[in-house]
Amino acid sequence: MKDISPTLDWLENPEIFRVNRIDAHSDHWFYERMDDIKLQDEMPLKQNLNGKWRFSYSENPSLRLTDFYKEDFDVSGFDYIEVPGHIQLQGYDKCQYINTMYPWEGHDELRPPHISKSYNPVGSYVTFFNIKEELKNKQTFISFQGVETAFYLWLNGKFVGYSEDTFTPSEFDITEYLKEGENKLAVEVYKRSSASWIEDQDFWRFSGIFRDVYLYAVPYTHINDLFVKTDLSDDFKAGTLNATVKISGNIEGRLEAYLEDSKGNKVTETLTQDISSASSNGELNLSLKIDRVNLWSAEEPTLYTLYLLIHTKDNVLTEIVPQKVGFRRFEMKDKIMCLNGKRIVFKGINRHEFSARRGRSITKEDMLWDINFLKQHNINAVRTSHYPNQSLWYRLCDEYGIYLIDEANLESHGSWQKMGQCEPSWNVPGNLPEWQDVILDRASSMVERDKNHPSILIWSCGNESYAGEDIFQMSEYFRKKDPSRLVHYEGVFWNREYDKTSDMESRMYAKAADIEKYLNNDPKKPYISCEYMHAMGNSCGGMMKYTELEDRYSMYQGGFIWDYGDQALYRKTLDGKEVLSYGGDFTDRPTDYNFCGNGIVYANRVPSPKAMEVKYLYQNIKITPDKNGAIIKNQNLFVNTDKYELYYKVEKEGKLLLEGKTKVSIAAGEEKHVELPFGEYNCPEEIVFTVSMHLAEDTIWANKGHEIAFGQKVFERKEITKTSPDSKLKIVYGDVNIGVHGKDFKVIFSKQYGGIISLRYSNKEFITRTPMPFFWRAITDNDRGNRHDFRCAQWLSATYGLKCVDGSIEPHDDKIILNYIYQLPITPTTTVTMSYEVSSDSTIKVTVAYKGVEGLPELPVLGMNFKLLSEFNTFSWYGMGPDENYIDRCEGAKLGIYESTPLNNLSKYLVPQECGNRTGTRWVMVKNQKGEGLKFAYEKSPFEFSVLPYSNMELENALHQEDLPPVNFTHVNIIGKQMGIGGDDSWGAPVLPEFCIDSSKDLEFSFIISNI
Repeated sequence: MKDISPTLDWLENPEIFRVNRIDAHSDHWFYERMDDIKLQDEMPLKQNLNGKWRFSYSENPSLRLTDFYKEDFDVSGFDYIEVPGHIQLQGYDKCQYINTMYPWEGHDELRPPHISKSYNPVGSYVTFFNIKEELKNKQTFISFQGVETAFYLWLNGKFVGYSEDTFTPSEFDITEYLKEGENKLAVEVYKRSSASWIEDQDFWRFSGIFRDVYLYAVPYTHINDLFVKTDLSDDFKAGTLNATVKISGNIEGRLEAYLEDSKGNKVTETLTQDISSASSNGELNLSLKIDRVNLWSAEEPTLYTLYLLIHTKDNVLTEIVPQKVGFRRFEMKDKIMCLNGKRIVFKGINRHEFSARRGRSITKEDMLWDINFLKQHNINAVRTSHYPNQSLWYRLCDEYGIYLIDEANLESHGSWQKMGQCEPSWNVPGNLPEWQDVILDRASSMVERDKNHPSILIWSCGNESYAGEDIFQMSEYFRKKDPSRLVHYEGVFWNREYDKTSDMESRMYAKAADIEKYLNNDPKKPYISCEYMHAMGNSCGGMMKYTELEDRYSMYQGGFIWDYGDQALYRKTLDGKEVLSYGGDFTDRPTDYNFCGNGIVYANRVPSPKAMEVKYLYQNIKITPDKNGAIIKNQNLFVNTDKYELYYKVEKEGKLLLEGKTKVSIAAGEEKHVELPFGEYNCPEEIVFTVSMHLAEDTIWANKGHEIAFGQKVFERKEITKTSPDSKLKIVYGDVNIGVHGKDFKVIFSKQYGGIISLRYSNKEFITRTPMPFFWRAITDNDRGNRHDFRCAQWLSATYGLKCVDGSIEPHDDKIILNYIYQLPITPTTTVTMSYEVSSDSTIKVTVAYKGVEGLPELPVLGMNFKLLSEFNTFSWYGMGPDENYIDRCEGAKLGIYESTPLNNLSKYLVPQECGNRTGTRWVMVKNQKGEGLKFAYEKSPFEFSVLPYSNMELENALHQEDLPPVNFTHVNIIGKQMGIGGDDSWGAPVLPEFCIDSSKDLEFSFIISNI
């Protein structure tokens, strides 16, 4: 190994990104004994160095302890730090979240490749180890699976090497530096280097050793690298495995190879090759054939195991490599991406590696939770945004069945796009030759490690780095190295000169209508949305507009939602409460605040209400019930429905009448009408048929009975004749108030306030303030992004400044009608009329009538707010559920009877906002622990509602969940209509017109209040 003196100049030189680092290789496991295979990644030839290390922090290089690596340097005064883990999450530096701009904006005036001298945190790590017995007297390496952003390495006082690239392994041969007894390992980690200019991803800017560190030794004759490729016959029945094996060390002996299926049955003959016949660089090529092969797909992730055995010339077994293999063919065929001959649709999502406690230093348990969630919610694909993930993730995706776009660690967003405008005057890497080698090295490190994972279908050149010759050469490297996969890069959208960089058309946040225009214009490439449905806060409205394209256009092949999980971190408040926090909460500046909260899963790995919609729109089985059964369309590519059970049930206004289950056999891609014994129902009540598909057996990702798809058919109720009550009303006229008394109830209306000031059933008071109409909702992140608050602010004034200008009374024998007209303080002005029809049966019919007028912005919502005491802390409803839904996000909701509490109905978005809504509501009952309460029921048309512990104003005034005040009231919002929530993006896209409310048109709704 070269004797090189390290220098800090490397940190600002993009052409120096590795010193003494060995070449990347496949991530296979290897063992010396067959019995050890069951240990998997805990190989006997591996020594884990994770744990507590000694640590010293410096704010910049000039303050660091320069001699800390020397053998005689005393580190007993150093702190301790956990490895793996981020420096910023262990009491040093500060957490900073940034989207596109560089984190030094406003602090330092810099251009690539330079970095700040005054602020560049340095972590000086030291650990001591004794090499374990199994590694002694063997060639030994150290592997850093992930270090952010650049680091220098010493062992026993001697410089070993230097490396950049945060997200792929950096490995060094340390054989000559090891000694008997205790060894001192020293690592100097820098937060910033020239690499920081091409690691400008939308994430928290951490540093440190955040993935595993371990030693490993290799046998004297060792399979150093392995590249497995599979080929299939034209009928996809026979398979051929072709492998290139690279041998290092003693090039003699023999190599044996054979395949076993998932049950451990040997399915090929044993192939034997003389190792001495390897090429000059140690390569051997081998081929194995299977006549009847089971294919790999996300639907059926069948894996075989390739066994490679090395024997010495004396017939001693010295190394075993078991490599999982999936037989599949991914190709572009007639401008369509096909898997095993079938057109594929990516029902995907972007996923950062993230934990609210550990940042990007996630655990196996985190990954298992994630992959189970993905499978349970019909998500079949993940883009590893925007860097290679931990190696374990790929193994899990192979095993569980998830398609992957594996993305190189490259993003230079801030170098070419400023405040949304394309301005690439100093873009990197661009066409700059000094940046080409470093990005090709990143491509190579990713491909060489990950090339044997069947789950990876596409290599991605990175994210949002504009376009240029350097990235084009990266794409050409991918094609030359691995023709079995396609290449993705969205950035060519900004510079069509390099259009050949990407094999597919890929755009970010294009509107569904714009995608359709592309598809109707004789496109040259199939289309995927590498990012769509920006799931920031209360979002994902209108997603069906995208998924509808899947069946209409063969060249539309799906997309990847942005994104999987909120990137929020736990932080303790001054009173010791642990809360989820976002950018700016750590006094980090600059920052992009809560723009890190874009997940369909909260940062604490609790699904958000958005997940319900995603699951439905991504289901592969479409079910359309009718009076006699259901039309079932199996849109799986490979699996029959006989692996599922079909459940069906009939409900009358939410109450179960009939249920059953059966099995149906529908081949992949086929459609069939299935007869079901629903029966005839000639009753006036509403009847609902629900048909659903469930797992017939346990799987590794869900238990038997898990629902994977459903469909509903609602037969609306006929008009029910209302009987006249026997009791009479007593009307009490006063100068200010009007009382209406009936059997066991009393309501008082105020002329002064223009509505109800008291509502009593059985002498129990139910309201605290006069119920009032409202036209404003607590703005969502999407509302804020499209400046809904600026455009529609008049409706805020209308909500809190309306004035009762007139009233009238219409007495009848068995009822009384009171009308109140409110004028709204907006320009042009208009009115809302509130009508209360109090009947002698103790019900109150409420009608809210808005008078449309030209010249006003879209109406956010038309509803009525009832402010009850907080003792009314449970509610049930018959309507769409179970989770929150809106007119543009209700496809995944089911009509049924559900229950919740106001606190549980408060969606935990990072910034409190409009939430908790339900559409299609027939009735909602709000009650206390004694069962006392109010029922709100629809009269002619179902309404929307929410029951929350806070008012719209309280929600809007809070920047965090912990900013919300103590709970004193229960707010019941009965809503005639609310605009959708949108989600095409969160920085300008409006709610789609069909989900908006035209303020120029009259709007009216009614509901009935009664005692429970």
